[in-house]
Amino acid sequence: MTTARLTIDPVFRVGPVRRRTFGSFVEHLGRSVYSGIHDPDHPTADADGFRGDVVDMVKELGVSTVRYPGGNFVSGYRWEDGIGPVERRPRRVDLAWHSTEPNLVGTDEFMRWCAKAGVEPMMAVNLGTRGVQEALDLLEYCNVPGGTYWSDLRRAHGALEPYRVKMWCLGNEMDGPWQTGHKTPEEYGRLAAETARAMRQMQPDLELVACGSSQSSMPTFGEWERIVLTEAYDQVDYISAHAYYWEEDGDLGSFLASAVDMDHFVASVAATADAVRARRKTDKQIHISFDEWNVWYQDRAESKPPTGDDWPVAPVLLEDRYNVADAVVVGNLLISLLRNSDRVHAASLAQLVNVIAPMMTEPGGRLWKQTTFHPFALTSTHAAGEVLQVALDSPTYETARFGDAPLVDATATWDERAGELVVFVVNRSVTEEVRLEADLRSVPGLRVVEAVTLANPDVYWSATADDDSVAPRANSTAAIADGRLAAVLPAVSWTMIRLAR
Repeated sequence: MTTARLTIDPVFRVGPVRRRTFGSFVEHLGRSVYSGIHDPDHPTADADGFRGDVVDMVKELGVSTVRYPGGNFVSGYRWEDGIGPVERRPRRVDLAWHSTEPNLVGTDEFMRWCAKAGVEPMMAVNLGTRGVQEALDLLEYCNVPGGTYWSDLRRAHGALEPYRVKMWCLGNEMDGPWQTGHKTPEEYGRLAAETARAMRQMQPDLELVACGSSQSSMPTFGEWERIVLTEAYDQVDYISAHAYYWEEDGDLGSFLASAVDMDHFVASVAATADAVRARRKTDKQIHISFDEWNVWYQDRAESKPPTGDDWPVAPVLLEDRYNVADAVVVGNLLISLLRNSDRVHAASLAQLVNVIAPMMTEPGGRLWKQTTFHPFALTSTHAAGEVLQVALDSPTYETARFGDAPLVDATATWDERAGELVVFVVNRSVTEEVRLEADLRSVPGLRVVEAVTLANPDVYWSATADDDSVAPRANSTAAIADGRLAAVLPAVSWTMIRLAR
């Protein structure tokens, strides 16, 4: 049996576990909102039409922030359409997803949903078809206590207290030709800087996210970040990163190594931001908001928007059904995000319900967990304290897409106050078990509290409404003796081992 060796010492730290790492995303896309979080005919629906069972499952998932309302949708969105009496709200065509937006859910409803779900709202402003003034109007509506036109209108709509939204995205994927209002980096960088400057005049302590490249494979990647930050460095706090992964042409080995690419992506964006910082001779450091990431099979039919004269409300779009291998990759991408917590200060799993999501609903009916739900929920629940810089000695294997990749990948978190160490580890081998040996002598007195593994002989098994039974199960091989941890990792698996004094 192949062996991988891990050494963990709490002296070597990356940075704190950031709760915003466990954010998610709700866009007006497909069934994410309508028949997703909002389904007035469902037996658990509340007075606002929100499904109570979905709210409960969002809490179980451990989501910290939710980005809204897009995504591509935001680049054509008139936010004023979604406030006031519902019966007076206009229906609009949505160019991003070739759909009709009924505007039954808007800013006020979303903020009430966030309060029910216990999540922090992360708002995006439209810098595609709109600009500085519309962003200021929305900020005034959300955050000014009262005494002005937009804040008094919010109060008249029933929200007497301001929403106090701290984190704002300045547009979305503006380098993408598919984006309504697509811009050059010079155009966008200037607009982002102007919008950020004006928003800070209203509220100086906002946290503002400039759009990075929509993906690292874009021809604009790198140069886009450089130009945008050259324009807007002093006005923003974050640059965004977006990445989606999927198995291509049956190449499971490369797919399982997707986190290698995420690590490289983060390093590249951070290096570009730091190069701009050096040229500007400033102490301020720009961080990364990885506010779209997931497994997404973009070539599948359900990822293609409708065409022609049909503009449906909430069509079935991007409803990937995830398998065990997908869940292992999601767990590994979380390892990457934690490992990079010194630069990645926020992240959003895209998305939350139905649309490339960890949970699925039937309109008026059942709710169930996809395989990807489990590594996210367990990591969010148990990652606490500090992310540690672990030393890993692992065999490698060759991949077609990412070159040589470690067969095993891992990170660990240390909660000094609770005396708890948690190890997150994946085995990327498609055929073999791997023995993990971890030297924990620098943290004496630990015992195994919980060890669970997500794996299945059929790595392509997917959950359904009738059977969502695959979840992490006890790993009976995990044991510690004389400060050394040992565990057997099945092929294509994600494992969490929780230890405490």
